[in-house]
Amino acid sequence: MLRMDSIDQRIVSCLVSDARSSYAEIGGVVGLSAPAVKRRVDKLLERGVLRGFTAVVDPEALGWGTEAFVEVHCRGNVVPARITATLEPLTEVVAAYTVSGAADAIVHLRAADIHHLETALEHLRALDIVDRTVSTVVLSTLLERPPIPDNDSLASR
Repeated sequence: MLRMDSIDQRIVSCLVSDARSSYAEIGGVVGLSAPAVKRRVDKLLERGVLRGFTAVVDPEALGWGTEAFVEVHCRGNVVPARITATLEPLTEVVAAYTVSGAADAIVHLRAADIHHLETALEHLRALDIVDRTVSTVVLSTLLERPPIPDNDSLASR
């Protein structure tokens, strides 16, 4: 399990709020020197708590503003690794999850427009592992936020 102490939790919270914060700025918030913060961030990266740093881009700015969530029902028993390998070549698939319930997976698709989405759905349905799909097109995003460590809930674990 990837446990963190309260200082690590606060460092992660600072990075989630603004990944461009300097180690000195974070140190000012958590009460450590910049080198001490850097050592902790390096350890968080080594342990896999932090997976990396990236720019978050609005998909609409890139021309990929149409999205859907698709329940994928597979033919027979298909292991998650095979589902992943089969979905990876489809550039419109931005995320995929195994789930409980009738579906074997939920796939998040992004496309340029509804016609592009229709083509992506056709490609998804044509995969040899796919028996059927159930699609839900996103009309608007009501809430979207990164995971922020909650010191109270983490401390109780």
